Amino acid sequence: MTAAHSVSGELTCVLVANRGEIARRVFATCRRMGLGTVAVYSDADADAPHVAEADAAVRLPGNTPGETYLRGDLIIEAAFAAGADAIHPGYGFLSENAEFARAVLAAGLIWIGPPVEAIEQMGSKVASKKMMDAAGVPVLAELDPSEVTEAQLPVLIKASAGGGGRGMRVVRALADLEPQIAAARREAESAFGDPTVFCERYLETGRHIEVQVMADTHGVILAVGERECSIQRRHQKVVEEAPSPLVERVVGMRERLFEAARLAAGAIGYTGAGTVEFLADEAGDFFFLEMNTRLQVEHPVTECTTGTDLVRWQLEVAAGGALPAEAPALRGHSIEVRLYAEDPATEWQPQSGTVHRIEIPQVVTEFGLLERPGVRLDSGVVDGSVVGVHYDPMLAKVISYGETRSEAARLLATALRRARIHGLVTNRDLLVRVLRHPAFLAGDTDTAFLTTHGLDALAAPLVSETDEALSIVAAALAEAAANRRAARVGGGLPSGWRNLPAQSQRKSYETRDGALHEVGYRFDRGGAVTVDGHDGLALIEATPERVVLSVPGERGSVRRQFAIARYDDLVCVDSALGPVAVRRLPRFSDPSDQVATGSLLAPMPGSVIRIGPEVGSTVTRGQPILWLEAMKMEHTIAAPAAGVLSALNVSVGQQVDIGTVLAVVDPEEASANAESTTAVSTTAIQEH
Repeated sequence: MTAAHSVSGELTCVLVANRGEIARRVFATCRRMGLGTVAVYSDADADAPHVAEADAAVRLPGNTPGETYLRGDLIIEAAFAAGADAIHPGYGFLSENAEFARAVLAAGLIWIGPPVEAIEQMGSKVASKKMMDAAGVPVLAELDPSEVTEAQLPVLIKASAGGGGRGMRVVRALADLEPQIAAARREAESAFGDPTVFCERYLETGRHIEVQVMADTHGVILAVGERECSIQRRHQKVVEEAPSPLVERVVGMRERLFEAARLAAGAIGYTGAGTVEFLADEAGDFFFLEMNTRLQVEHPVTECTTGTDLVRWQLEVAAGGALPAEAPALRGHSIEVRLYAEDPATEWQPQSGTVHRIEIPQVVTEFGLLERPGVRLDSGVVDGSVVGVHYDPMLAKVISYGETRSEAARLLATALRRARIHGLVTNRDLLVRVLRHPAFLAGDTDTAFLTTHGLDALAAPLVSETDEALSIVAAALAEAAANRRAARVGGGLPSGWRNLPAQSQRKSYETRDGALHEVGYRFDRGGAVTVDGHDGLALIEATPERVVLSVPGERGSVRRQFAIARYDDLVCVDSALGPVAVRRLPRFSDPSDQVATGSLLAPMPGSVIRIGPEVGSTVTRGQPILWLEAMKMEHTIAAPAAGVLSALNVSVGQQVDIGTVLAVVDPEEASANAESTTAVSTTAIQEH
C-alpha cells in the first residue's frame, strides 16, 4: 500500500461524506459487500432517504453546504462517533479537496479516493494542464484573463479549483469579460473556497469525451471505457452515454484516448477511480480538459457496458486490493439522463417543493448492474421527499442498457414518457425529445446540440393542445366522481343530475403556462355524459383515480385510459398521451390574493444577494432588478416590462419565500397590460 492508503485494520464500515443519490449509491454496494454504512445529514436532509437507509446517521447542524457537508472536521468527528473506519466522499462537496483527504488520513481513517498529491496536482486546472502538456497529453492553451484580446474571442472562463460547470462562463465581447470574471470568481469562492479563474479558447462545437480510469497500488492502470457527455446546458451534462458514437466511428480513436488517459493517470501516480476529460472534434482529434479525481455522476453507463461495480473497485483499491490485469470487454450500449427539478423553458429555473410521486416504469434495478436490456434508477428522492433550496435540484439519474444504441434510447425515452412525476416541474419532456430526436439517434451530438436544434422546440410539452384538453376533461370527470363518493346524500346519482335538462356543471383549471381551461359537462339519468366542445366523447368509467373515455376520431373511436392524482389544488393526469399537470381553480377568488400589476415575485425561496437600481429609477424590460441565491445558483430577477421601479420590498441578505413580492415596476402605457410576473435568468451552474 502507498502512504495515501495505509491504515491499520480492515475496512468494515463506510461513512459517505455526501447526500442524496450518491450516498444511496455507495450504500448499495456496501450492503452487497457486507460493510456497515454511516450517513451524515444537514437539518434540511433529516428525513432524506439516504439517512433512513444507513446503519447509523450523524447530524451536521445547519442547512447550507458551508455549515454542513463542507465541514470536514465535523464529518471526521461523525466517523469516529458512529464507528466508521473509512470515508467515501462521493462527488461534489469535499470529494476533490486535498486538505480534507489529508485530514482523513491523519485521523487514521481509510480514504476512499486517490492520493492527496494527485488531488492537489489535478485540483488546479491551470497547473494540471501544464503538467499534462509536459507529459505529452494534447491540451488547449491557457489564456491570462487580463491579456485576452478581441482576436481570441470567444473565450471560456473556468474556475481553477472546480469542476462540473461551477464558475464557468462563455464571453464573446471584451466589454463582458471583466464582469463575467468577477461573477465567476464569486461562484468559485462560494463553491470551492478558491476564487482563481483562468481562460481558454472556446470551441463553439465539439464533443465532450471522457475516459474512466481505475488504478491500484500495485501498478495497474486501466482505461475502463469511454463516455460521451456532449449534450449539455450551461456547461453541465444532461445526457451521457457509453460507448461514444464519435469514438465508435473514428478508427483508432479509442486506442489513442485510452493511451492518453493512462498517461495522464500515470504521470501523477494515480490510484482509485478517476475520469480524464477531453474535448474532441469530428475528425477524432482531442484536447485535455481536466481530470476529475473522484467518481463521476455518469459512472453507471460505464458499469452497464462493462459489467463492473466501480464503487466496489474503489473500496477494494482503498483497502489495498488488486485490480484485474486487463480492463473488461465492452458490451452493448447505455444512456443516462439527469432528471432535474427545473424548467428548461424558463431559463432552466430550478424548482423547490414536495415530490408527491416519482414512479419510473420498466425499472429492473436501483443502484445495481443491468445484465440484460432494461432501465436502472439511481434516485435521491422518493415519494414525499422535499426538494429544498440549499442543494442541487437533481432528482434522479435514469439509465438504460440495450444491446444496441437505438434500443437503449428507445427504452429510456419510453420509461421517461410513462413516468409518473408529480409535484414539481422537471426537465423530463426535454429529455424525451432529445432521446427521440433524429440527430441524437444518428449520433450527431456535439456540445451545441440544444442551441442547434432549438431549446424552445426541445423543451415543448410532450402533450399536444388537443390531448391536453382531453386530459383536463378526464381530470374534471374524476373530480366529479370524487365529489359523488364524498356525498352524504344522493351519492349514487350522476353528478349534477336533474329530472329536466339543466346548465352544464363547470370546473376550471390553469396550466403551468397560465392558460385557463373551463370544462362544462352534464350527466343524464343513465350516467352518460355530454362534454361541451367534445362531440361524440363517451364516458366508459370514472372513479376519483381513473377515467376511461371513448374518443371519436376520423377512423373510429379509440378507448383512452387516464390516471388521476390530486394533491390539494394540484391535479396530475397521466396517460399514453403524455403527462399533464394543472391547478384546480376555486369557484370564487379572494380579492386579497390579487397581486399588483408589475410585481416581481420570488420564483423560489432564496436569499437576496444583490440589488440593482434604486426606487424611482426608470428601468427597461429585462433589466436586472435584484439577484437571488438559491439551490447553489445565482438567479437574476429582471423587470417584466419597461417602466418605473416604484417599490423595493427586500434588502440584501434577506431570506424570501416563493411568491414573495420582491419589487414593483409600474409599466409604461404601452406595457400597462403586463401581468404580475418575474423574469428570471439563472447564471450560476450546479455542482455536478
